[in-house]
Amino acid sequence: MSQFDVIILGAGAAGMFCAIEAAQRGRRVALLDHAKAPGEKIRISGGGRCNFTNLHIAPERFLSDNPRFALSALKRYTQWDFIDRVSRAGIAWHEKTLGQLFCDDSAREIIAMLRADMEAAGVRLVLGTEIGAVTRRGDFHVESSAGGFEAPRLVVATGGKSIPKMGATGLAYTLARQFGLGLVETRPGLVPLTFSGELLDVTRPLAGLSVPAQVAHDKTTFEEGLLFTHRGLSGPSILQISSYWREGAEIAVDLAPGAAIPEALGVQKAQAGRVEVQTALARHLPERLARAVVARAEVSGRLADLTGRALERLGQAIHDWRLRPVGSEGYRTAEVTLGGVDTRDLDARSMEARAVPGLHFIGEAVDVTGWLGGYNFQWAWSSGWAAGQAV
Repeated sequence: MSQFDVIILGAGAAGMFCAIEAAQRGRRVALLDHAKAPGEKIRISGGGRCNFTNLHIAPERFLSDNPRFALSALKRYTQWDFIDRVSRAGIAWHEKTLGQLFCDDSAREIIAMLRADMEAAGVRLVLGTEIGAVTRRGDFHVESSAGGFEAPRLVVATGGKSIPKMGATGLAYTLARQFGLGLVETRPGLVPLTFSGELLDVTRPLAGLSVPAQVAHDKTTFEEGLLFTHRGLSGPSILQISSYWREGAEIAVDLAPGAAIPEALGVQKAQAGRVEVQTALARHLPERLARAVVARAEVSGRLADLTGRALERLGQAIHDWRLRPVGSEGYRTAEVTLGGVDTRDLDARSMEARAVPGLHFIGEAVDVTGWLGGYNFQWAWSSGWAAGQAV
């Protein structure tokens, strides 16, 4: 049985960052993962360039049954701290949009930085190992295909259920239940939405088309790109709203936010009444989308023949399209898992289980989920840092 001060399960963003912080404080750290390489989600994120944080980190941009839980870690280790770390490592980066920061070159640079820091701090990285029984007899005992590990501190950083093809499992939730912690219902987050029947008949012919859009559910609104797919809708605005949407509810889509197209068509009607409605609308929307909108609004003919009621229907079809998704594409394509280990059972400063001293949960395993755009990586860095100071 190999003896350590800290055992960390999961070599993703949170697990590696926690390992670095703990080891730099003189702790003997073992970091275990089933994958052959660490940081696989980092590697594929941001189109291979890793959207590693966001300039506009704020607690209200995280979903949780207790939204204030994330505040402590996010304030103590901020986006500016991680940006400084990336810059000191010589990694060039840029802001893409809405405060999203990406590597100029490759996400592999972030992984290389973390691996170098782990090696320098003396972290024992054990890859390609399957985790077996986890028990506590004074210290925590972890059985694995690489042998047994023992430590007074155990950090669970195995993530959620999203992207199972990369090996995602519910191990964190199993361990939480085993040690008596509560769980908040889990579901896919930042995920494309799907349709059926007549709605799918509308969206499927538009597959591949992307437009700026405003998407709303209840009191939450996002204005970003929208992508039509063969199964429904995707794109940043849809991924964002998916974390707020629940089965059975509808969403409202504005396909041309800020454009006031009915009013523009009214002006065109007075100036060029002989133009077909579809042709006139194609000046404001992609041609394929213009055809679909005209058909959905049941409008046809020339602008001169367009009644006030027809203009209203057209306006609603463009600026207030109400849709009721039948579901989402699930964990297969979800970027994150909503829900997880109940924050009421964790200390916000140390991420330690209140009733189980020495047991910590960090990252995606916890009921804290950020918006699209680097927020979830910042939660990984911040929560990993917080636990790393405490173990």
